[in-house]
Amino acid sequence: MSPYFEFAVNNRYANRTLYEAIAGMDQATFTARRPGFFPSLSRTLNHIRKVDAFYLGALKGTDIGRAVYALPDIENVIALAEEQSTMDMDLMKFCEGDIDLDRCMTVKRPGVQTRERIGALLPHLFQHQIHHRGQAHVQVGEAGIAPPQLDDFFLEWERAPIAQDCVREFLS
Repeated sequence: MSPYFEFAVNNRYANRTLYEAIAGMDQATFTARRPGFFPSLSRTLNHIRKVDAFYLGALKGTDIGRAVYALPDIENVIALAEEQSTMDMDLMKFCEGDIDLDRCMTVKRPGVQTRERIGALLPHLFQHQIHHRGQAHVQVGEAGIAPPQLDDFFLEWERAPIAQDCVREFLS
């Protein structure tokens, strides 16, 4: 199993754990103003979704470019969780086999197209996820919900049972 596949499964685990913690949150709470780079939990999680779509498109060669940012925000927690789950599975599929990390993919930027190595795009995408999920984690706590543990994935010691579920779901 490649490290990138493990990071993709960890990504799914962390997103699923976070969304399960907020599954009962009503729309008003989800969209309420909160401290953070993005002013609400909804905006933060929608940003993650849109950036995932942007980079997944580039990685898979189906790049729609920055048009992804014109997509409307999903303001229902369950609907957004389902959309994110689908993208997380797509990322796992991309990372499952042998990946040519030196292969360059076209990334459409404002007014220019750049060529980026897959070996640079994947770590960037995972780091972006972690960065903004951390902000969402704070916003969840600010909303009065205990922020869930998101880092018990890689080690056997205290590994969250849901972490193994993410691999089983992918393989089924």
